[in-house]
Amino acid sequence: MQYLSLAVFCGSKSGADLLFTQHAKELGILMAEKNITLVYGGGGIGLMGAVADAVMAGKGKVIGIIPEILLEWEAQHKAITDLVIVEDMHVRKKKMYELCDAAVILPGGNGTLDEMFEMLTWNTLNIHNKKIFLLNSNGYYNHLIAHIRHMQQENFLYEDFEERIAVVNTPSEIFNDHAFDHAGKK
Repeated sequence: MQYLSLAVFCGSKSGADLLFTQHAKELGILMAEKNITLVYGGGGIGLMGAVADAVMAGKGKVIGIIPEILLEWEAQHKAITDLVIVEDMHVRKKKMYELCDAAVILPGGNGTLDEMFEMLTWNTLNIHNKKIFLLNSNGYYNHLIAHIRHMQQENFLYEDFEERIAVVNTPSEIFNDHAFDHAGKK
């Protein structure tokens, strides 16, 4: 399946492992090569900046959605195709969901997890059924995946989480047919 746009949720910091930035750049390169628009949080630093810079370097299209309160914090990217300034975080997430065909979760902090879990919850409630890819760079999300499995074993989930999230270890895996076929399936 070919997507026209992907929302990428990731850190406004780069993290401790250099592989996180490498994977962000690889994802951006692949998106530009495949003519897939990047929809992201609009920041110019950290993993956000790395993925946006890579898409732009490949002559791709980048749409940043940033709330007013984060203009300074995340240092809005000044060299992307389009930067949309919105009222607050809720409007940001809603706008990003509206503009994307699927989502990719890279390493990040509280905001990244908030975005992932909101999208996952919306999938579960059938508000939408957009595919979610969790890029588990160097095992970054191993503990989270184990906890989600624990929630499932303790019967707190309504379905197998792997029906909603495709866990991949490299950016190229996001674009293989197997991952596309299994993420977000009902």
